[in-house]
This record gives sequence, structure tokens and C-alpha cells, in this order.
Amino acid sequence: MLRSAIGATVVGVAAFFLNRATLELPVFVPVGLFAVLLVVGIGFAALRYRLWGYEVRGDSLYLERGVLTRVRTVVPFVRIQHVDSARGPVERVLGLASTVVYTAGSRGADVRVPGLTADGSDELQDRLKGLAIRAEGDDAV
Repeated sequence: MLRSAIGATVVGVAAFFLNRATLELPVFVPVGLFAVLLVVGIGFAALRYRLWGYEVRGDSLYLERGVLTRVRTVVPFVRIQHVDSARGPVERVLGLASTVVYTAGSRGADVRVPGLTADGSDELQDRLKGLAIRAEGDDAV
């Protein structure tokens, strides 16, 4: 949502100055552009949040996300290489964290579970680490 607000502000200010320099349209045109971009951006961000989920299953981590294109990802525990807990600047301010799961494979070798509390991210990291170690022992020959 913050990215949407910043983007709408940048486009709105640019449209305002471009309008004053060349087009000389009424002031409500750049303001309207800003408002439309802000509403659409925040609405899209809210949909992304509502349509994002994960589940730790018996043998894998299942993720489902996407507004326009639905993506379902299954990460078997035996494919997990390591698990990190990450907190970017915005996440730190909001008290949130992400768990990043790195997998064996060439395409998209990492999966991120965002929007967790710091404690929730650490718990998920420990849980996935334990399940990956157990799955590796079960898979050994």
C-alpha cells in the first residue's frame, strides 16, 4: 500500500507540473489522476494481501497467491536447503518479518512467506528446519 501511495504521489506531482508547463488543463485533472491511481493501487494491494496464504502440510509447504494470476506452489521438505528470517526496513517499522525458504532446484530457488510477526517468522523458520531435517532422514537410502 505504501508503494502504491508513493507511486501515485510521484505520478500526480509529475502530472501537475507537466500540466502547468504545457497543457494548462484544470487542476482537478492531475488531482483526479492521483486519486484514481491511489485507489486502484491500494485496492490491488488489499486484494494481494487477502488472496495470499500458506499451509505447512505433512510433507510440504503449500503457498497460494496472486490477484490476476493464481500461483500455487508446493515445496517438499526434502527440497529445502535452508530457511532464513528476513526483516526489511518497512517490515521493521511495522513489526513484521518474512520467512525465506531456499530450495534445491534451478527455477525460483526461493519462496518467501511475508507478513508474519517477528516471533511467528522465527517459529516458522524453526518448524520448517526441523521438518526438512526429518524429511532428509526419511529420504536417506
